Amino acid sequence: MIIRFLGLACIGLQFGLMAVGQESIVSEEHRELVPHRLLSLVHAAEVQQELKLSRQQIVDLEACFGRLDGAWLQSRNLSPAERMSELDRLEAELLTWARSNWTPGQLARLKQLELQALSSRMFLRSDIAKELGLTDDQIDGFATLARTTDSLQRQLQELAAKNQSTSDAEKAATEAMQAEIDAVGSELTVAQRQMLAERVGSLFDLTQLKRIYPMAPEFADDCQWFNASPLTLRSLRGQVVIVHFYAFQCHNCHANFEIYRRWHQQWSDQGVVVIGIQSPETKRERDPEAVRQAAVERQLSFPIVLDLEMKNWTAWANTMWPTVYVIDKRGYIRFWWQGELNWQGATGDQTVEEVVEAVLAEASPVAEPRSAVER
Repeated sequence: MIIRFLGLACIGLQFGLMAVGQESIVSEEHRELVPHRLLSLVHAAEVQQELKLSRQQIVDLEACFGRLDGAWLQSRNLSPAERMSELDRLEAELLTWARSNWTPGQLARLKQLELQALSSRMFLRSDIAKELGLTDDQIDGFATLARTTDSLQRQLQELAAKNQSTSDAEKAATEAMQAEIDAVGSELTVAQRQMLAERVGSLFDLTQLKRIYPMAPEFADDCQWFNASPLTLRSLRGQVVIVHFYAFQCHNCHANFEIYRRWHQQWSDQGVVVIGIQSPETKRERDPEAVRQAAVERQLSFPIVLDLEMKNWTAWANTMWPTVYVIDKRGYIRFWWQGELNWQGATGDQTVEEVVEAVLAEASPVAEPRSAVER
């Protein structure tokens, strides 16, 4: 039996996700090799359906996300050691909550899905290694393959960040990941594979997961708005929201303005709302009248927020002008793009448009029961 890296393989590059209780079940030597998976798993609608969560359980789970997701989103800017510690804390809090709100069967299935998402990295957990009776040589072999994959993934990221050719790096990284997958079948004994099959349960297609990121932070409530009365993401549920952070004197931001105008014009009557968050970088960009005039001159007629105190910037853990986010009908971040959308031949605008069209086609959220907080 072979367990594959399915769907979640790239998440670690964004959020550095790691396994449950890593501080106790993963040695320090292998700590950076075993990614967190739980937060992304429980955010996915497909996983919620697989766990047979009731509508009320989902509403209560999203109330839990309201307490966890801000810290999860912001953890992407922490150092690796700080990120690991923070994600350990968040996943421990999530599990504590789940044990009080979910059935034993739901919890057991979630553990199986987590192991499937970890693929061969699960063998670096002491509980799994002990249960399967892995030898030191087997564990070292899986660790070596994991380090190779991670090193090649970092090289791929560095090349992409420099806008250099990534074709060879992509091939090498793909081959390294495949080597990890193949090792499950070649390095485990027949008895170990049989025990593994029982441990992970029926295989679930994790490649189908569409919603694997946090819910978007709510807009700060003390900002000045242009072109619209103050809006909230809660009030925009049922619509797709494109949020872009910009500064009107930023040259790279100017390169995206025509695309924002196009999105606003083509989608405003189809349930898509474009919102700009003016996050000042210069003294002039702190002047509300200058912000308004710049919006008129650039024909930015969609809603704009003037975030003088950078509260939204901080809440979203933003790091770059410009950055574009796509928020789905239920308030989850589904995609983001940093920098110019068409920088040196990039097709970021097309990618965003594909995501928006896919999210638009999804069903709108139905009326919900009250959350546990409201009750």
